Amino acid sequence: MNRWADIVVTRSRWVLAAVLLVVLAAGIWGVGVFGKLSGTGYYVAGSESMQAQKIIYDTFGPQTADIIAMYTAPDGQTIDDIRDDVEQTLGQFSDEVTVTSISTYWTAPPPMNQLLVSTDQRSVAASIILGEDSGVTNATFPAVLEMLEVPGVDSQFAGGTVVGVEFTGTLEHDLIVSEAIAIPVTLLLLVFIFGGVVAAAVPVFVGVLAIFSSLATLRLLTMFTDVSSYALNITSLIGLGLAIDYGLFIVSRFREELNAGAEVIAATKRTMFTAGRTVMFSAALLICAFAGMLVFPQSVLRSLGLGAMASVFSAALLSLTAVPAVLALLGHRINAWTWDREASARSEARAVRFWGRVVRNVMRRPATIAIVITAGLLVLATPVFKAGFGEIEYTALPEDSPARAATQKLLDDFSSSGNGATLVVRGDNGQTPSAEAVREVSRAATALDGIEQTVTVGSEGDVAVLQALYGQGVDGTPRASAITDELRAVPEPAGTEVLVGGGRALVDDANAAIADALPWMIAIMVASTLVLLFLAFGSVVLPVKAVLMAGLSLAATFGVLTWVFQLGHGASWIGVVPNALEPTFVVLILAVVFGLSTDYEVFLMSRMVEARAAGATTVEAVEYGTARTGRVVTAAALLLIVVTGAFTISGLSIMRFLGIGMIIALIIDATIIRMLLVPSLVKLMGEANWWAPAWMKRIHEKVGLGH
Repeated sequence: MNRWADIVVTRSRWVLAAVLLVVLAAGIWGVGVFGKLSGTGYYVAGSESMQAQKIIYDTFGPQTADIIAMYTAPDGQTIDDIRDDVEQTLGQFSDEVTVTSISTYWTAPPPMNQLLVSTDQRSVAASIILGEDSGVTNATFPAVLEMLEVPGVDSQFAGGTVVGVEFTGTLEHDLIVSEAIAIPVTLLLLVFIFGGVVAAAVPVFVGVLAIFSSLATLRLLTMFTDVSSYALNITSLIGLGLAIDYGLFIVSRFREELNAGAEVIAATKRTMFTAGRTVMFSAALLICAFAGMLVFPQSVLRSLGLGAMASVFSAALLSLTAVPAVLALLGHRINAWTWDREASARSEARAVRFWGRVVRNVMRRPATIAIVITAGLLVLATPVFKAGFGEIEYTALPEDSPARAATQKLLDDFSSSGNGATLVVRGDNGQTPSAEAVREVSRAATALDGIEQTVTVGSEGDVAVLQALYGQGVDGTPRASAITDELRAVPEPAGTEVLVGGGRALVDDANAAIADALPWMIAIMVASTLVLLFLAFGSVVLPVKAVLMAGLSLAATFGVLTWVFQLGHGASWIGVVPNALEPTFVVLILAVVFGLSTDYEVFLMSRMVEARAAGATTVEAVEYGTARTGRVVTAAALLLIVVTGAFTISGLSIMRFLGIGMIIALIIDATIIRMLLVPSLVKLMGEANWWAPAWMKRIHEKVGLGH
């Protein structure tokens, strides 16, 4: 850090120019990530359901409809009256777009054709599977749907690809809107916090660079793995928020050093040794938290983890290059464009006095405050015991979404959506399964409660495929998962292997894999945090306390999220449909909140440890650390709330889940836990805070990160 500080200070113009050139060039290249993101990667390769899907694909080709076009006859007409117009439109479509198959009520064989007509006989559906070489992209998909519209006939479009494309389009629109709101709002807040435009502009400047860096990172990742469309919003806003937070910490410390009388070069170096070192360490903690996401088998989680790690790294790198270079160039001009040059100093003095009073009051009754806060947070956490994993449903789309309305019509008006459990009957040793074996499997499936009928999809070679169709009202309920389990428990006919797949089985297998990997993720986060915090503080107690505080913050956060998003209390106020928690975002919030919790712990405890190393008592160290970080930690949390809170304006309820989760976690962590609970616990533990066995102290002296 010493050598790097010398380089940045003495060659600040070159450093800043190099950063700008590299980041802007990378950002321009990174814009190409739009259109390269994937809506897949949620399922587990090698699971029983994926094996079944692969066998079906290899044997019969794609079987899942990309588009389900529904046509409703005008008043006074029947579905037979619109047949010619519908078939003419579908014929023209197949002439212009490569399709694997188009099945309609009039062309599909019984009983499959009955799935393509509404119960009131007013609407018909066409199941369309696009060809692999169709050339259809997310950008051209709306034009494709327009080609399927029949003049004078109400035309609606559902299907997995239709819903997926609308999700992606909404996410890209939300990213532009959220950043357009977050950047100016954070700039205004920073002007208020710093009392000047120049000081406020530095963190925002680095935040904008972080967005360019995030785009380049994601495009680079798309060259090696599937990258979820959600990664675009998440990594961009995480990078923006952290870059602004890190810039806030560094600029605040720089101004503190200048106000103490230091020269510009000395102030910049001192800032790098203190706030810069803490930023570097904070980034290491967050990267370790996100590294835990790499243990999951789903590519969507790994891509989110890799994208978030890269965003944290780039935010820290920019904060340790561009920010100190700008500070060295600006010097005392960092306080330019202020309405009152003394306003910031007075504000800082007021904040120190305020948080000093708060922490002194806390330390007068540390046991009472610790018990009350802990009990209150545990009460908030109690709904977690009712939490369950679900999936991203079409109801996550905005209420005025055409794809959502069409999917709802499909579920409401058609006797079956065509969804159900898929049964792959495979003969042993490459033999064709006997007709009796296939009938035996069919009878067993049809006998289950919730299965309306079983139809044969096809038979070829050693494979026969059956579709056990759900009855109305079963799809999307716990009963559908129970049917998967019951089918897997059915004895296999002699000489065959039976694999159970289908949409519900894919989701259940994916959720089970997440539940299995979750303890490993937590173990990685906890172990890496304990090691890093020990290397930073040379204490055994402080790292353990930090992990416990992070766990308490997470429990309370997920308790509130479960209460609202799954149990439905207040869900209508924020425009969401109650549903089981989507595990991908549960994992993401877990990593972000755990990382930020230990992150704020580092900023708070580093000042306490700094005072302790200078000879202060435990009480004096607590007061010093809290008084001098209270303002900056709560300001950082407020800024991050603005940035990540932009998710709450999304049309997608799952993004609101993420935004509200971040807001709750930041409020709990940066104020209640960090400014009240932590000081009370440090006071109660007294000298034990700084304890470590002699052999661990020796390790810390040799390889510790220092303060």
